[in-house]
Amino acid sequence: MGQQQHEHVRVAVIGSGFGGLGAAVRLRREGITDFVVLERADSVGGTWRDNSYPGCACDVPSHLYSFSFAPNPDWPRTFSGQEHIRAYLEHVTDTFRLRPHLRLGHEVLMMRWDTEELRWEIETSQGTLTADVVVSATGPLSDPKTPDVPGLAGFPGKVFHSARWDHDYDLTGKRVAMIGTGASAIQIVPSIQPKVAGLTLFQRTPPWVVPRMDRKISGAERWLHRQLPFTSAARRGLLWGIRELQVQAFTKRPNELGLVEQLAKANMRKAIKDPELLAKLTPSYRIGCKRILLSSTYYPALAQPNVDVVASGLKEVRGSTLVAADGTETEADVIVFGTGFHVTDMPIAERVVGAEGITLAEAWKDGMESLRGATAAGFPNWMTIIGPNTGLGNSSMILMIESQLNYLADYMRQLNLLGEGFALAARPSSVHAWNRRVQERMKRTVWNTGGCTSWYLDASGRNTTIWPGTTTEFRSATRHVDLAEYEVIRAAARRKPVGTAAGTEGRKSAKGTKGAEAVA
Repeated sequence: MGQQQHEHVRVAVIGSGFGGLGAAVRLRREGITDFVVLERADSVGGTWRDNSYPGCACDVPSHLYSFSFAPNPDWPRTFSGQEHIRAYLEHVTDTFRLRPHLRLGHEVLMMRWDTEELRWEIETSQGTLTADVVVSATGPLSDPKTPDVPGLAGFPGKVFHSARWDHDYDLTGKRVAMIGTGASAIQIVPSIQPKVAGLTLFQRTPPWVVPRMDRKISGAERWLHRQLPFTSAARRGLLWGIRELQVQAFTKRPNELGLVEQLAKANMRKAIKDPELLAKLTPSYRIGCKRILLSSTYYPALAQPNVDVVASGLKEVRGSTLVAADGTETEADVIVFGTGFHVTDMPIAERVVGAEGITLAEAWKDGMESLRGATAAGFPNWMTIIGPNTGLGNSSMILMIESQLNYLADYMRQLNLLGEGFALAARPSSVHAWNRRVQERMKRTVWNTGGCTSWYLDASGRNTTIWPGTTTEFRSATRHVDLAEYEVIRAAARRKPVGTAAGTEGRKSAKGTKGAEAVA
């Protein structure tokens, strides 16, 4: 379907992962069908499309890592693999009739707020369109981060990031260097170890790893969930409740995590018998400070004779020789970076220009800030899903996404009540007040007091990623939009847009605005 020049829609959703598809479903449920989902790739799935490395799987139980409005009784395992989660998102897309709204291959290059027309001008790789409201659902795990290592360009072998796995390249018999020890690395290492000639793991900081209690879900269980849906809901509720009870140990009483720490140490000692290797793999910080990882195969793989652990980061590449910060030299044919993503410096922020003519990246130069994890000062009618301080350290992000969808729904209701020619802009005072409360609560958490440096922290050491409370608290905080926290902007004059949206249903004529002014 061709993109019309200057197409206008009520809402433009950016990204088609859990956040973007969830927003699309919620908009349809609110009776809003005049929207598009702009996706840079050629299919839906977000991070579960991009991350297809060997062993890729979720560390949240399947029945909790799915939408409450789209339960899946046929999850094959208690912890699902990447292929099953991606298939689930394709199923959601079809079930809720979202394909007519998709604009695949439409990478957003720039978004600018038009202060006169009260709309967003969106430049994509396939043309330009305008929208009254933008919902940014690009997610924090969408743009891989690869360190700038001196000499890397001269490496004669293969180099790729875990989120851009080269499936055409056979690792069999190769000498592989794995850079990083995060959630991706601990899944990749045991998956490729049996086939490679040698595997060297470059580890700056060892993670805490607890056993992964994964198993196949029986046919009888799946039959029961299909026939009696309340059993699936009960299973989800139990998984949710257990994690809600754990939150205080992370946020208020980190010392209570000592038992989990002992479990992790026992998991390590069970597989690692070499005292020197055991010392390398034992963290020196409180468990929970960095993301707790789940694996029952990681340590056994590290104990194999073809695996070497270098307890230092990669400093330099000299031809096919990799030099660690401690001087250790390693020969490699392949370098795999498991070095995470641009989380606190998301590239999409450089492509959003607000009412003051500055980018979101410039507005956030001293750290990300938003109102209730959703809206930013100076960026009217713009909302982000999985925004600042909405991440979780022990539960399912789908719970947080659904809370933000509630906020989005009420945001759209408020705009509809105001009528055409209005916009909502988060007051700077409201944004700052919300973030002061969040950061005050953050002071006692294990993420701030646990003695580690993690990807939760920005360049200044501030935790702008994690939510310091329960999912219940966040659900309450985002149930409704408080108009007192917003400035209502009104346009004095209006005109009709040039184009109309293709492939939408029941569209009402939307009008632009000119000569905007604030309503006291």
